[in-house]
Amino acid sequence: MSKMYKTQNYSSSESANWRRSRETTSENIINFKVSSRPAPYRMVTGQARTITVAVLGSHSALDVCRGAKDEGLKTLVIAEYGRDKTYAEYFKTRSPSTSSGRSSIGCVDEVLYVDKFKDILLPKIQKILKSKNSIFIPHRSFEVYINDYDAIENDFKIPIFGNRKLLRIEERSEKPNQYDLLKQTGIKYPKTFKDPKDIDTIVIVKVNEKERKYERAFFLASTRKQYQSESERLIKAGVITKKDLNAAIIEEFILGVQVNFNFFYSPISRRLELVGTDTRRQTDIEGILRLPVDRQKEILEMKTRAGNKKINPQWEEAGHIAVTTLESLLEPAFEIGEKFIKAARQMVPPGVIGPFSLQSVITPGPPKKEIVVFDVSPRVPGSPGISSTPYSAYLWGQSVSMGRRVAMEIKNAIFRKKLNKILT
Repeated sequence: MSKMYKTQNYSSSESANWRRSRETTSENIINFKVSSRPAPYRMVTGQARTITVAVLGSHSALDVCRGAKDEGLKTLVIAEYGRDKTYAEYFKTRSPSTSSGRSSIGCVDEVLYVDKFKDILLPKIQKILKSKNSIFIPHRSFEVYINDYDAIENDFKIPIFGNRKLLRIEERSEKPNQYDLLKQTGIKYPKTFKDPKDIDTIVIVKVNEKERKYERAFFLASTRKQYQSESERLIKAGVITKKDLNAAIIEEFILGVQVNFNFFYSPISRRLELVGTDTRRQTDIEGILRLPVDRQKEILEMKTRAGNKKINPQWEEAGHIAVTTLESLLEPAFEIGEKFIKAARQMVPPGVIGPFSLQSVITPGPPKKEIVVFDVSPRVPGSPGISSTPYSAYLWGQSVSMGRRVAMEIKNAIFRKKLNKILT
């Protein structure tokens, strides 16, 4: 086996199981025989032991792996050389201490190495994943690094947990996209502007960076003149290009408190669950906002250490914070979640399967607070801290992470012989 396709195992007993597992397809997986223990916290027995939960080594991989291990499933992370130590060393699975009572220390059983994440599409890599009876959990980094939704839908032959055709709605440049879906639902979302001359309120402009296409450069404007001066400054500074600016999204900036509602929809139980709520931490805008107003203006006029460019405020994601919301807002939140599920089922059948997030702003009254959705994530959210919020415990009697909720659904589907309802 060449360097590119090397795997690294951490549990000899689990390695033996993997070596005995046969190459399979999603049709093979759906025909598993399972135990009759009660859902959802049943033991993994029989052929269900051969399933491996696989995920790309980025974004929410550890959340997915810890959840799978807590439910007794094996885990595999696809990692790039040079970006592997988090999974291959720091959080690798080790034997538990005799007194801990834990099923494992660490949560990554195996690492599958690739030169580039996009190599996951190669037949040799997919063959390895199939031989391990993998169920793949998609997240944002998977979409970004593959950067080809046609390939995700047609060339990636590994069973995916969730609706793989729903992933592309996250891109506003696709059709249908999240604006189309939100419009159909009747959920309130920010007004968009096709032409800068139509700007009549404060807007946030979302445009891809020149160097890092997976990151967006944001800037604010309230008039066409401001839009032109700020965009010209960013082009001159080499932050964005004219071409990317022409494809930018100009969106009304909603004033209020940002809360991400992280839902899980089970097509087996036909139940919508609120797993948790969070908000983003962004650099370097948060650092600027910590300064007094007079200092904010001063620092924005300063030059960078290179001496040639002005400091450009960025909204680059650095992490998330678990938050709670008023109990009176839970029913409206569930209502928009239900609307989203209904519209997705009609627009991109079979619709929502598993995790999705409605990133929102809560605006003040009168007459009452409202939830405005400004972004949609039709997959696992990148916020493992949401299990620190109380909402999953209200339902399950204990805090449940999104990764664990995914694993619970996989086990329940195996038990009920309904894996075809959660895999695409």
